[in-house]
Amino acid sequence: MESSGGYKNLPFYKQGEIIYDFTVEFTTLYIKSRRTKDQMDQSARSGKQCIAEGYMQNSMEGRLKMLGVSRGSYEELLNDYQDFLRQNGYLIWIKDDPRSEAVRRLVYNRYNSYSNYKGYIRQPESAANCMICLINQTNRLLDQKMRWLEEKFVKEGGFRENLFRKRRDYQKGKI
Repeated sequence: MESSGGYKNLPFYKQGEIIYDFTVEFTTLYIKSRRTKDQMDQSARSGKQCIAEGYMQNSMEGRLKMLGVSRGSYEELLNDYQDFLRQNGYLIWIKDDPRSEAVRRLVYNRYNSYSNYKGYIRQPESAANCMICLINQTNRLLDQKMRWLEEKFVKEGGFRENLFRKRRDYQKGKI
């Protein structure tokens, strides 16, 4: 298990904080429906909080489950941003658009924070596209982490399996 708060240094958690803060501001500025605002804010919050909860789990299965919930929350939020652009007649930037590339480069700033993205919030089209870029990056990192944890689980077993193995070794006098 990670030490309490160790997850806060994970890139996808830091990005989750940015996504949450940006989304709350975005929905306050641009979302008219209270229900949609609440759902988008909750998806952004859930994405971040499930990472924290997952890293406080003793079991790899628990961690994988919570990272999967986080990933699902971000996918839902990604669709909300795409819907916003489509429903309001805004462009969805393609991956190779120089504006998309500029947003994607921000994540490599060693001291990446919400303030690095605030300039995009001024216009609804750039704000939503900025979040689409960051959510896609975060989802890729979560996918990589979940694949790594799955491989580790296959090779090393899970929390219960390892406890059982230790108990069996203890009973046999090996410990």
